[in-house]
Amino acid sequence: MADKKIITGALAAIGASLCCVTPVLAVLAGSTGLASSFSWMEPFRPYLIALTIVVLAYAWWDKLKPKKAEIECACDSDEEGKVSFWYSKTFLAIITVFAAVMLSFPYWGEYLIKSDKPKTVLVEKKNLLKKVINIEGMTCRACEATVEKVGGDVNGVISIKASVDKKNAVVSYDKSKTNVKEIMNAIGTTGYKPIGYKDETGVHKVQGIKVAKHIKDLPSVKGKSKCGGGKCGAGKCGASKCGSSK
Repeated sequence: MADKKIITGALAAIGASLCCVTPVLAVLAGSTGLASSFSWMEPFRPYLIALTIVVLAYAWWDKLKPKKAEIECACDSDEEGKVSFWYSKTFLAIITVFAAVMLSFPYWGEYLIKSDKPKTVLVEKKNLLKKVINIEGMTCRACEATVEKVGGDVNGVISIKASVDKKNAVVSYDKSKTNVKEIMNAIGTTGYKPIGYKDETGVHKVQGIKVAKHIKDLPSVKGKSKCGGGKCGAGKCGASKCGSSK
């Protein structure tokens, strides 16, 4: 059985990265509805990172500290006195590298997702539109890449650039081939929430945007969300169903 300290460090690293790893795995597996399943863990990420570092640092200190000759730990070695692989420095090193890869995933995971769909090159100027779609639920660069991949694969979309900081995606598209609602519906399949868009004419709400139903709604902030009038028939603020939150 492996050292509990080492396993704890590995699990903490996995937990700290779930909110970022899941979107990439979901897109690669063709199941975009799972993309934001663990976005609720984002607030806990700093604590899980700290736990990972502390646990692994202690595990290394425990392995490297001088051992007293008269003290032998029966659980660390077999009958021949050899240390089990699961308690060895080699296994700890493997877990440490694994933890480092997982914790750094938000900074390189986006490169695993690339849209292989060819983009429209020629488009009539009168058909070219640009919208800024407001999106809730993105937490890292992997989330941005997920939105860009799914939105970019909509026929007629020329370019799309998502921003977790601005909570939006800037989209340019050919209006003769698609429309903003179709693009928002595509983004909604990931579980992230398109709640409206803005352009040169102002800010607009869009009714009827479908968001992956199994994704838990993000908690609303008092004073900053309000019901849009119950037009979707939800009986309460139905931001996840009709996009009426603002």
